[in-house]
Amino acid sequence: MTVIGIVIPLQFIALAAYLLFKRYHPQAVLLLCGLAMMGVAIAIGFEIPDLRESTGLSFFDLFRRLEESMVGRVSGAGLMIMSIGGFVAYMKKIGASEVLVYISMQPLSFFKKYPYVAAILVIPIGQLLFICTPSATGLGLLLVASIYPVLVGLGVSRVSAVSVISACTVFDMGPASANTARAAELIGKSNVAYFIENQLTLAIPLTLLLMALYYLVNRHFDKKEGVARDSFKAEEFKTSVPLVYALLPVLPLILLIVFSRFVQLSPDNPVILETTTATFIALFVAFAFELARKRRVKEVFASLKTFWEGMGKVFASVITLIIAAEIFSSGLISLGFIDGLVDISRDMGLGAVGIGILMTVIIFLASLLMGSGNASFFSFGPLVPDIAARLGASAPGMILPMQLSSSMGRAVSPISGVVVAISEIAGVSPFELAKRNLIPLCAALVFMLAYHFFF
Repeated sequence: MTVIGIVIPLQFIALAAYLLFKRYHPQAVLLLCGLAMMGVAIAIGFEIPDLRESTGLSFFDLFRRLEESMVGRVSGAGLMIMSIGGFVAYMKKIGASEVLVYISMQPLSFFKKYPYVAAILVIPIGQLLFICTPSATGLGLLLVASIYPVLVGLGVSRVSAVSVISACTVFDMGPASANTARAAELIGKSNVAYFIENQLTLAIPLTLLLMALYYLVNRHFDKKEGVARDSFKAEEFKTSVPLVYALLPVLPLILLIVFSRFVQLSPDNPVILETTTATFIALFVAFAFELARKRRVKEVFASLKTFWEGMGKVFASVITLIIAAEIFSSGLISLGFIDGLVDISRDMGLGAVGIGILMTVIIFLASLLMGSGNASFFSFGPLVPDIAARLGASAPGMILPMQLSSSMGRAVSPISGVVVAISEIAGVSPFELAKRNLIPLCAALVFMLAYHFFF
C-alpha cells in the first residue's frame, strides 16, 4: 500500500512538474493527470474520493467527480474569487488603483540622500497595496509605472528597483487573495479571521527581515557588479482621477474589518459581512462615484461591463485552475498518497513539524519551476486537512507556511508572470531579477520555517 501510495503518485507529480515547466497549459496538465490517477486507482480497486453520487459506471464516475467539483467551486468560494477579480478590473478601469499607488508612493521622494532606504520602504507599502489589489503582475506593472522612475531618479539601479518591486508580491495574503480564500476554505475559517489571526502574525516579521536582506543584497551586488545608475530624469507618474478614489480599492477591506467579529459597532445587534457582499457594496459605491464625477449615465452604466468581464477572466484563469488542481489532489488521495506520506513520515520520525516543513519546501520549489504560486498551492493545499487530522496537528499551522511559500517561490522564478512583465518593462533580464531575489527569499523561507514551527 505504501509503495503504491508513494511511487505511482510521485511519477505523476514529476510528469506534471515537467509539463508545467515546459509551459504546457496548467489546467490541462493538472486535470488530465488527476483523472489518470483516479483511473489507475479504479483499475487497482480503490474508490474515487469525495464522490457524492455514483453514475453506476466507474469510468463515468471520473467525469461525475469533475462535475461535482465545478458545481462546488463556482457556487462557493469561486463566486467570491470571481467577484474580487471583477472588482479589481473595475478599479483599474476607473483609475482608482493608479491613484492609490500614486498617493502611497509620495513619501519616498523625501529619501533622496538614502536611495537604498527608499527602495526597501517600497516593500511594506507595496505589500499593503497587494492586499488591496491582489494581482501580482498587475500591481508590479503599476509600481513600475509609478515608483520605478522615482527610485531610478533617486539613484537606485534598475535591477535593484525592480527587485524591491517584485518583493511587494512575495506574500500572497489578505481577504481578497485567491490563495487566502482557498486556504481559509480548507481549514474552515473566514478570510478575515485567517488573515488577522494567522497571516499577519507571520508576515510582519518576515517583511522586516526582507527589508534588511534586500538592503544588504542590493547594495552588495550593485557595488560588486558595478551596476550603472541611470542619470536621466524619468517621466513622472500622474493621475487625473480625484484623490478620494484611493479609498475605493481598500473599501472592501475596511468593510470586512469593521463589520467582523473583531470589531462590533453594536454588540447587541452584530453586523457581519462576508467577502462577496463587501465586494458588491464597494462596487456600487464606486459606481456612484463614477456617476457623480462623469455625469454621463450611459457611459457609466457601460463601465460595469468591465466588472463582468473581470469575473469571466478570473473564472477562466483562477477558478478553472482550482478545479483542475482539486481533481489532481483527488487523484493523489485516491492512490493513497496521504496514507503513504504519513506512514513514511512516521517511519522517519518526522511527525507533523517534519512533514509541514517538507510540504512547504516542495511547494516553494514547485512555484519556482512552474512560475505560478496558485498552481503549486492549489495542487498540494487540499491534502493538508487530511494530513493534519491523521497526525493530530493544527491545519492552520500547517497550511500557513505552505501558502506563503507558494508566492515566495513565484518571485524566484524567471518564468513567472510578474518577474517577466516587470523585468521586460524595466529593461532587465528576468534571470538577473530572479537571481537578486534568490538570497533574500531563500533566507526568508528558512527563517519562516524556524520561526513558525519552533518559536
